[in-house]
Amino acid sequence: MTSRYAFYIGLMFERAAARHPHAPVVLDTPLQLAPEDGTRLTLRQVALHVRTLSARLKSAGVRAGDRVAVHKTNNFDIALLAAAVQRIGAVPALLSPRLDGETVSRLLERLGRPWLLSDADKLRDSGIDLSAARRVLLSAGEELPGTELLTRHAAAPVPAPTVPGRREPAFISHTSGTTGLPKLVVQTPDALWHRVRLQKLVASRIYATESVALCMSFVHARFYTAVELAVAHGNPLLVMVDEDPATAGALFAEYRPGIVETQPNTFVDWEVLAGAPGAPLGNVRIFAATFDAMHPRTVQTLLGASRRRKPRFIQLYGQTETGPVAGQSVTLRSAARAAGRSVGWPLPGVIRMRITDAAGRPVKRGVEGHVEVRSRTRAVTYLGEDERFRGQLNHGWWRMGDLGHRDALGRLHLLDREIDHIASVGSSLELEDRLMERLPELREVVIIAGDDGVAVPVVCTRDDEPLPRERWERATADLPALAPMRHLPYAALPHTATAKVRRPELIRLLAEGVHG
Repeated sequence: MTSRYAFYIGLMFERAAARHPHAPVVLDTPLQLAPEDGTRLTLRQVALHVRTLSARLKSAGVRAGDRVAVHKTNNFDIALLAAAVQRIGAVPALLSPRLDGETVSRLLERLGRPWLLSDADKLRDSGIDLSAARRVLLSAGEELPGTELLTRHAAAPVPAPTVPGRREPAFISHTSGTTGLPKLVVQTPDALWHRVRLQKLVASRIYATESVALCMSFVHARFYTAVELAVAHGNPLLVMVDEDPATAGALFAEYRPGIVETQPNTFVDWEVLAGAPGAPLGNVRIFAATFDAMHPRTVQTLLGASRRRKPRFIQLYGQTETGPVAGQSVTLRSAARAAGRSVGWPLPGVIRMRITDAAGRPVKRGVEGHVEVRSRTRAVTYLGEDERFRGQLNHGWWRMGDLGHRDALGRLHLLDREIDHIASVGSSLELEDRLMERLPELREVVIIAGDDGVAVPVVCTRDDEPLPRERWERATADLPALAPMRHLPYAALPHTATAKVRRPELIRLLAEGVHG
């Protein structure tokens, strides 16, 4: 029996299709498991795919309570497969398409030999140890040795939905892996519902009148809560795989979305769409981003490209384990005077927040320390690492792993990740903001710690063109002492599924002699 106070991805498309069967779902890339559908579907078609896939999974032997790792070619069908798995009571564990074979193999072991749901293109030459899986099912492509195509079960009858209880494990995602092997985060329908309920209340009027474009990681829990917001009112939904500005610009110019959500680093890439032919950002009323604070330059550029009256940028700060914990809405005028590291206020009625010292004791407003929160949105554990999960709790308060302070108005200002903090520069994140603002040609700048404790700036430019030394020297003349600039092609940076730079991995690569 389902609860009205739970969020089930397994029922999300089915319920939306019952209200708005003909609502358009536009893709930039056809479904890998149904290329014949093309790129223009309806909610009814999407829901039918989920029902059909759930039938095939059950016919193949997947049962309620089983864990099913989904690791496949990047495509919207990841979401449909995840929904189908949960629809029959099994637990989808979503593994990023960006993960290498060794990492996937280790995560499969931690999952306790789950089913593995993939496709032939992804598995071929992946290096994944398939013996770490109970069985391997393929959603697309030809059958490979030791695998079974789901299409073998095309005639299977559609079962009635059987979803987990509201406080039972129902969805497993993983952390970004910026500091090593990703942690497997166990989510419940109850926690996911608490994440989305306030957002639905606040956003309902806007989403009731606007089309939505999403370009986000399909393995992150945020994608599913964003889809829930988008499909609730039957307006067009544009789902994108390709982050390339040229692709995005063409789609936005054609479909004119009113709400656009993606990762912060993708928005940086999309700055070039401001002023582009066809005004691709001209109809955007709301830009939305989760995960990290946005560079002020990017926020102002995007808002300035909109032709809507009072466009807004919605910034949500959070992490996989908690969902969003703070947020704010800024206009072009307020963005120009806002502090770049401000991520807004704790979400009312959902999140309690405090700043603590190294001993875990609360500090006064304005004093920097460790960000901690209490909420009902928190995941229940790290699979196979419960002690590690409990180690981040301080008498019921969850330590976010970030340093920051709250100002007199209660807004949270981020300083750094705890693991990335460099004492000599104060806030490396703030320093990165200043450099991005002073050097518009930068696509990315990352401040990392050198062996001698001096901060090392790693820069990437648009089109990977060299940054003139004299421009760098002028931009950094009044900044804390930095090691010589390192220039790298953007493609050389190690990224997570949500386009964050994996700083420890970058430090390792530079130590091994990667050059730019």
